Amino acid sequence: MDIYLTALALGGVGLAGMAVSGMGRPGHAHSGTAHAGHAHSGHSHAHAGHGHAGHGAHTNAAHAHTSQRTSEPGTNPILALMSPRVLFSVALGLGTAGLLLRTVLPEPILIATALAIGVMFERFIVTPIWNFTFRFASNPAATLESAVMEEATAVTSFDKNGQGLIAIQVDGQMVQLLGTLQSGDREMKVRVPAGARLRVEDVDAARNRCTVSLI
Repeated sequence: MDIYLTALALGGVGLAGMAVSGMGRPGHAHSGTAHAGHAHSGHSHAHAGHGHAGHGAHTNAAHAHTSQRTSEPGTNPILALMSPRVLFSVALGLGTAGLLLRTVLPEPILIATALAIGVMFERFIVTPIWNFTFRFASNPAATLESAVMEEATAVTSFDKNGQGLIAIQVDGQMVQLLGTLQSGDREMKVRVPAGARLRVEDVDAARNRCTVSLI
């Protein structure tokens, strides 16, 4: 099969497929947002040590996510050249240029010229259009679990069991849920008045509650 026709078909189909799959991704993934109506300060079951165990799990998850993100092709210029979008774009430009110029340029000048045009096509045409198209794609909505190690505020004074209503900012919105002091603070009989600043140590999104410590 003709190399330029093959490159044209491969690049066109590949870019089209990537564009369609990118457009089809949901912009927001809403999950587990807690509201004030779900949090009742009358709950009295405190989970000792739960906050630190949860924090460790979330810390490990954060490190894993960071490692995965730093290994993506876009973080290395050399690896970026091997990304599917770049390869498809260069192939499309190469194939188009080769078919248009094959009657005026001999080989191997034709293949070199077509490749150069393919690279410029990717760099100066596809990349700006691609970035402009997807710059408005919304980021996934933050979940309640993302509030771990973030600051919260006590809405009510905590009771003798170390529990009270707290407010956390999640994805730009204030969310209220039941907060329980971590075991160490409960053993020390730490008092938490309304308006006190707290740190979220662990989150139980399914039960709309979290473990906190006094800042």
